[in-house]
Amino acid sequence: MTAISPLQSVHKKGLFGDHHKKNENKILKIRELKNLSIIQMTHYKNSKTQIKDVMIDGLEVYSQSSKVSFNQDTRILWSGPNVWTIVSKKENIIKSIQKNCDLENFSITDISHSRAVIQLEGLMVKEVLKKGCPINFNKFEKNDCVSSIFQGISIVIDYTDDELEVFNVFSLRSFGESLYHHITDASLEFGYDGV
Repeated sequence: MTAISPLQSVHKKGLFGDHHKKNENKILKIRELKNLSIIQMTHYKNSKTQIKDVMIDGLEVYSQSSKVSFNQDTRILWSGPNVWTIVSKKENIIKSIQKNCDLENFSITDISHSRAVIQLEGLMVKEVLKKGCPINFNKFEKNDCVSSIFQGISIVIDYTDDELEVFNVFSLRSFGESLYHHITDASLEFGYDGV
């Protein structure tokens, strides 16, 4: 977990863009997600452990591409063949992972300090993301995740809620401020609330 958040100097609270006389539920919400544990887990090719036998925080680790397993505190994102990103509100999740995934069969890396996470919420979020990302969001479903780009910045998108239209967008910490500016610029047309 980081003491100084990646977007501390740029994230502004308040209403911005075309929000005048708009119903509150029509305005986007943009927030920085902080205090998350983000762990990358790699299953070695010559491992003797089957991934289907691994449980983390009570969750199955999916081998199906672009799928997420989740509970209230933890999300396990498929990141590539034999690679997953585990995002949790639990500070000690790495201990749980290490308990279930021995170092002879898995590589476990804490990448919490190296990521910026922006959460977008609202009916027009897909339109905002379409402005800088080549993904077909019309076929993107709840609990899907994908690695892509937004305005040339490498990102991971995690679709967490289809009722409120909530997406978490991850980038390297060093690109966090640029990503934030691109996303907020793309959101001005719809109006947004920095939360």
